[in-house]
Amino acid sequence: MTILVLRRLACLFLCFLVAEVSAQPREPIPAGPLTAKFIGYEFAVYYPVLPTKAPMAALQDVLRSSTNPPKLVTSMPDAPPAPLMHARFISDVQASYRPPSMDMLQRFGRGLTREQATAVQQSKHALVLDFAQPGDQAVPAYRASLRLAEQVARDTNGLLWDEETRELFTPDEWHKRRLETWEGDVPDVLKHIVIHAYQGEKLVRAISLGMGKLGLPDVVVNDFSWSDNRTMGNLINCFAQVIGEGTPVRTAGMMDFDLRAIRHIGVRQSQTSTLKANSIAVAKLSLVKGVWEDGDPRNRLIEIRFDRYPGPDHHAQQDALLASLFGTEESVVRATHNRELLAASKAAAAKLPALRDAFNKGLAPGEYIMVKAPFDTSAGGTEWMWVEVTRWSGDTIDGLLKNEPMDVPALHGGQMVRVSQSKVFDYIRRDPSGRDEGNESGKILQRMQASPK
Repeated sequence: MTILVLRRLACLFLCFLVAEVSAQPREPIPAGPLTAKFIGYEFAVYYPVLPTKAPMAALQDVLRSSTNPPKLVTSMPDAPPAPLMHARFISDVQASYRPPSMDMLQRFGRGLTREQATAVQQSKHALVLDFAQPGDQAVPAYRASLRLAEQVARDTNGLLWDEETRELFTPDEWHKRRLETWEGDVPDVLKHIVIHAYQGEKLVRAISLGMGKLGLPDVVVNDFSWSDNRTMGNLINCFAQVIGEGTPVRTAGMMDFDLRAIRHIGVRQSQTSTLKANSIAVAKLSLVKGVWEDGDPRNRLIEIRFDRYPGPDHHAQQDALLASLFGTEESVVRATHNRELLAASKAAAAKLPALRDAFNKGLAPGEYIMVKAPFDTSAGGTEWMWVEVTRWSGDTIDGLLKNEPMDVPALHGGQMVRVSQSKVFDYIRRDPSGRDEGNESGKILQRMQASPK
């Protein structure tokens, strides 16, 4: 997904610095090309109804009519000398190749009607296609396998499963996403992978799935907040596109890339058209070997790190990279706390105990809470800023500062801070769909700005 760009909130705030254990050292990615010497991946065709043509016969017909098809083999060697394919027809799908669940298809079903999604649950038959090729033929062989799988699915009235990204497609949607989006020999990598983001022990971990089809490592980012999920997903997508276009690691453990140098015109335009005015469009990444966790793709992993950017902790360094690459858009509102604002704050304060209980019981994946808290400025005033909650115990709230301070030199956007619940002025609770609860003071301030007295 996920997939998976951040609109930064414009307000003001402050907190104590929380001590943080530095990230464990990892082995840097060595200099050189990232493509594996040998590549293997799997597609399948599910049949919610009986196939209209014998799948193995249909496959043979497609192979005979194709230009430079993979060679069909009875077993797959560890080191394929050329593009190869192994096929098997399964007639006991429910026991040996169970279809994806309805819950999974709600998120990863592509182009399916509800009737198709329901019907595939009862499938009895599937054609499983395993592909392998040497790394120096990665891109053309992968593209040929996409065409071959699509044609077999069309000829037999099946639905296409990508085992690497765990998505199910109609043939039309497969063609639209996987084949129409190439520019010459350059794929739009985003259309060939997904990003899964999930709650780790404290913060979020995101990982790509599907890069192995191009012979490349999948990409991991650890320990960021849910409010940064879209932006981190965009960073992963951009990096995946860059290495998908063949960019090697030129210096061990590091890579710099420029969004304006992406070869795929559509991807380049979509990325550069949304940059903020202060973006420099360049990322300076540290790259280390990722650590595999349950559910990760069966592939090598690259972890992106942020230690080439300034900041007192790795959260602030993350924020610095994202701000530099994509740009930021902050605004400052100078206002006196009038009767209306104070009433809104009092109403918000009354809801904080329930929010604390909800947070400690566990929020839904993708859901988060931010609080607006005060920070002392160097001029003796107060700067109110948003903090995304990562821990809430009694009156103490730890979290990530989500604004760049204007007049609090000791703080930086993205770093861990500590605030007091008793001093919180307002809150925002955002659910996984993007709907907000709270921020009544922000609505009042917007109205005051729009209609100044």
